[in-house]
Amino acid sequence: MGSVTGRASRAGHGLKADCANCAGLCCVALPFSASADFAVDKRAGEPCRNLGEDFRCGIHTRLRPSGFTGCTVYDCFGAGQKVSLVTFGGADWRRSPATAASMFEVFPVVRQLQELLWYLTEALTLAPARSLHAELRPLLARTEALTLLGPEDLAALDVAAHRQRVNTLLLRTSELVRAGAGGGRKKKDRRGADLMGARLKGADLRGASLRGAYLIAADLRGADLRLADLIGADLRAADLSGADLTGSIFLTQPQVNAARGDAATSLPPALDRPAHWS
Repeated sequence: MGSVTGRASRAGHGLKADCANCAGLCCVALPFSASADFAVDKRAGEPCRNLGEDFRCGIHTRLRPSGFTGCTVYDCFGAGQKVSLVTFGGADWRRSPATAASMFEVFPVVRQLQELLWYLTEALTLAPARSLHAELRPLLARTEALTLLGPEDLAALDVAAHRQRVNTLLLRTSELVRAGAGGGRKKKDRRGADLMGARLKGADLRGASLRGAYLIAADLRGADLRLADLIGADLRAADLSGADLTGSIFLTQPQVNAARGDAATSLPPALDRPAHWS
């Protein structure tokens, strides 16, 4: 299972967003549409109206009541500071307008690679997958090396192909970890399942594969999700109150931020309890 070591390792790899060392890239490079998540429309490359001259959000403490819930859910896995400080050597799109288009193009590429680093780093903390560590380490090193490419090489990178290579190994990791859920029973395979609004209160989902499952607004109160594979699961508005996610694998902060929970929700130690949870 994951441990506090996983949190420290991710921090060491710069997989946590450091907005103070980013040129507000997520607030400029990415588009959004007026919806339940965003109060207004914004085009890609257009600065958010709430972005200050110092690259800080002017309504950071009031995002949810101001209609910008989507901003509280998003996480770049450290791509913002890496693109700002490493890829472009501290230049920013305001002081160096000629870099803007390239910077905005590269940011989502690095964000994808940083997310893969998150998964690979976690995989290397999982004892049941120890037999795969010799394969995981060079793949992690290769992924890290890709994040350090120059802007032109990053823009030309086939991220989908690299993601597939990583995913193949993560699947094998998942199988080894979930086999430890115990009980001698067949593990539930709900990959990509449509479970939107599903009534799963108190459900026994130990060791289940919920990879890419649609759990939007699902009732998971008190559910047992120990050792469940949650990579890519859509947990928007899912109710995790009292749920046990101890040892669940490949769960990310954006997924947790998008869900609802309470003080009784048990999370993996590498993740933070969202401030908006009751």
